[in-house]
Amino acid sequence: MIEYIHRFVPATDAYAPTLVALHGTGGDEADLIPLARAIHPGAAVLSPRGRVLEHGKPRFFARLSEGVFDQEDLARRTIELADFIAWAAERYGFDPRRVYAVGYSNGANIAASVLLARSESLAGGVLFRAMVPFEPEALPDLSGKAVFISAGRADPMVPASNTQRLADLLARAGAKVRLVWQETGHGLLSPEVDQAAEWFVRASARA
Repeated sequence: MIEYIHRFVPATDAYAPTLVALHGTGGDEADLIPLARAIHPGAAVLSPRGRVLEHGKPRFFARLSEGVFDQEDLARRTIELADFIAWAAERYGFDPRRVYAVGYSNGANIAASVLLARSESLAGGVLFRAMVPFEPEALPDLSGKAVFISAGRADPMVPASNTQRLADLLARAGAKVRLVWQETGHGLLSPEVDQAAEWFVRASARA
């Protein structure tokens, strides 16, 4: 098992799930902890740093160009991250059946890849500015999993059609998907974090 540089923040609510905070390009293990806490203040947070460097900036997998992913590296890093989540559940004692991703940009894309390739690793996720990471030959069974996707209509990095395709792909696999469009670009807005938090309270309570 490959261990990531990471931070773990224990839950303050014994009944809360665990959130895996997955940063965007150039982020680190501290970046998305506040975002995860905003989505569920009492949840445990597992926040790894991406192990791939692009011009010195951490990412979770390599890309060939903007929006074009290195599929071989993506497949390998997806397995590594899924295995790390399983290791962390044992190491820190959280329930591996109640783990949700909170990802932004590159972090949202690796979260979507884990859902499609190693679906047992996540109960669902909150994905900001996500794209289709890859299209599996056979769809996984995502029944019972809940996914919130927040996308910017004016995002110069993520075409709206690609985000819609991701939402459709996850829904066809059986996930309960909520896609919300924001009148913005690639950056996050406070209201969409509030929307995600409100959604998460209901989604995680049903799990």
